[in-house]
Amino acid sequence: MVIPQDIHEAMIGWRHHLHAHPEIAFQEHATAAYLAEALRAMGLEPVCGLAGTGLVASLSRGHGPTIGLRADMDALPVTEATGVAYASTCPGVMHACGHDGHMATLLGAALGLTRQPDFQGTVRFIFQPAEENEVGGRRMVEEGFFDRFPCDTVYGMHNWPGERNGSIAVNPGPMMASMDLFEVRMVGRGCHAAIPESGTDPFLPAAQLVLGLLSLPARRISPLDSAVVSVTQVHGGETWNVIPDQVLVRGCVRSFDPAVQDTMEAAIRQLSAATAAAYGATAEVFYDRRYLPTINTAAEAGLAARAAATVVGAANVLTGVRPSMASEDFSYFLRERPGAYVWLGTAGTGGAPLHNAGFDYLDAALDTGCAYWTALVKLALPAEG
Repeated sequence: MVIPQDIHEAMIGWRHHLHAHPEIAFQEHATAAYLAEALRAMGLEPVCGLAGTGLVASLSRGHGPTIGLRADMDALPVTEATGVAYASTCPGVMHACGHDGHMATLLGAALGLTRQPDFQGTVRFIFQPAEENEVGGRRMVEEGFFDRFPCDTVYGMHNWPGERNGSIAVNPGPMMASMDLFEVRMVGRGCHAAIPESGTDPFLPAAQLVLGLLSLPARRISPLDSAVVSVTQVHGGETWNVIPDQVLVRGCVRSFDPAVQDTMEAAIRQLSAATAAAYGATAEVFYDRRYLPTINTAAEAGLAARAAATVVGAANVLTGVRPSMASEDFSYFLRERPGAYVWLGTAGTGGAPLHNAGFDYLDAALDTGCAYWTALVKLALPAEG
């Protein structure tokens, strides 16, 4: 499928502008205004203010099913080091995950589809805020997105440097893991560092807890399942000669199975309490199931694979890839409706990985992503006759 030259050039222009003007989660006000202006120029009428800064535009052709296509909008708090001419103009913020490319690709698909009469049904172009850490997808769904904008199926796409350039990966079943956050507050009794016996040192149970947490998957989860526990923060104390009252241990848990999430949460609570008690301290545990696992439904994953094959060829459609332990809030859309989330391969170009200060979305991938969206709509919403 050949993308018209004017759409190709428009996507590059949109992406470079969005890359130069990144905004972090729930602050995508200028981004939303820019997207809305571009959609109106195509003759679409976006509805704005969803989950704060999100928006959706709909395109209908007669009667038929409704398909939702989603792109994420937010950038990351990273200082850019790409050296490109369109680098971030916002200090300390950049599109280090390619959401600029995702938005530009969906705009390109919207523009192309406004010119094509050969589908029957409705397409919703969904621009979602706050995918990075702040779970904008959950907020959008919980605020009644599907009540206001019914969809029969929903689809998402993310650029993926882990797969070869020009490929599209999609599994029936898991694509991305859940992400649960935990914070354990080990509470002791502060004292002079020279007289530790006069207090209860919270660092002892905190140190033991770190080791215990990292060992949990090996002894609480079947080796046939998957779980990752990472301790990412330890905070305690303010000076050299004072043992503090408390120490914070923070981290995250990732898995593909809600039953594994249940097991891990219970194990962390049990381990924290027992470790604290062994040293005469107490443990306060905060546990937040922030992201669901991203699970594709089989029929929709199959449809996505067929659409991808028309764009990149069957040999470049990867249907048995190893799921990622990273997380994605498109999972909240998939909890409510059948659908599929695909990876657009962008490896082999010498670029930086996702979330790196040197990362830049491939302009060459814009046409592939746009063509995939267009092919998907035509398969999901075939014209009559």
